[in-house]
Amino acid sequence: MEELEARPQNAVQTLKDLTSGACGGIAQVLLGQPFDIVKVRLQTTTQYKNALDSATQIWKNEGPIAFYKGTLTPLIGIGACVSIQFGAFHTARRSFEASNAQRNPSLSAAPAPLSLTQYYLAGAFAGVTNSVISGPIEHVRIRLQTQPHSASARLYQGPWDCIRKLGVTGLYRGEVVTVLREAQAYGVWFLTFEALMQADARRNGVAREEVPTWKVAAYGGLAGEALWLSSYPLDVVKSKMQSDGFGKEQRFGSMRDCFAKTWRGEGMVGFWKGIGPTLLRAMPVSAGTFAV
Repeated sequence: MEELEARPQNAVQTLKDLTSGACGGIAQVLLGQPFDIVKVRLQTTTQYKNALDSATQIWKNEGPIAFYKGTLTPLIGIGACVSIQFGAFHTARRSFEASNAQRNPSLSAAPAPLSLTQYYLAGAFAGVTNSVISGPIEHVRIRLQTQPHSASARLYQGPWDCIRKLGVTGLYRGEVVTVLREAQAYGVWFLTFEALMQADARRNGVAREEVPTWKVAAYGGLAGEALWLSSYPLDVVKSKMQSDGFGKEQRFGSMRDCFAKTWRGEGMVGFWKGIGPTLLRAMPVSAGTFAV
């Protein structure tokens, strides 16, 4: 009987996790897209001196709407992406809680707390699960953000045309590095947020749920900074591979080849191009995701 009663409750909780994730994802796209195109342009080309130069040239040569190039695909898909992130994270978290309770029966009356390592693993699981759809979605967005602006030179007429021309195999280019980035990024993201929330609750002698919303947003923003600082070189390689040409125009044969050529051609700096606008974007986007 208890098992039957628990199933509807678990289903409701999962639905809440997915819904909150979707709302947070939409906020993430709308807040962060202008920063993201500047980041991708800096990662994939050498025509800009810095982030300000990139933003200025995009505005001057392509107009303000250009900052939202490629938005449709992530706007449609981000709800699913962030829903999966939060849903998978909480599924893993509850699994760890049950495992901890079994090892320590005295904790069975309440959710058994996770260790910091378990929070990281739950976040990494969420990232790996999410990568199945985030890889293709981000690939299409990057293609649309980096293609020539003029109508005559444009490679893709929109997201659906891009998907059709890439094909299934092409859509998953760079998927290995995407999985690695997502695991590291979201492991650190959830770990940082939970560590900050728990530290605040202990310091002020309150329940975690009683932490003020403005602090939740602040800790979410800091978690976003940690996410990118811990995974940015992987993101650079992903962007380079997903904006690379095909056939004779392809520069990178694999993730390893991309790492090697970036190191030889640009040095360590090459793995951190665009980090400035990325960190500016991370704070409000991540804060909004957790606060929504």
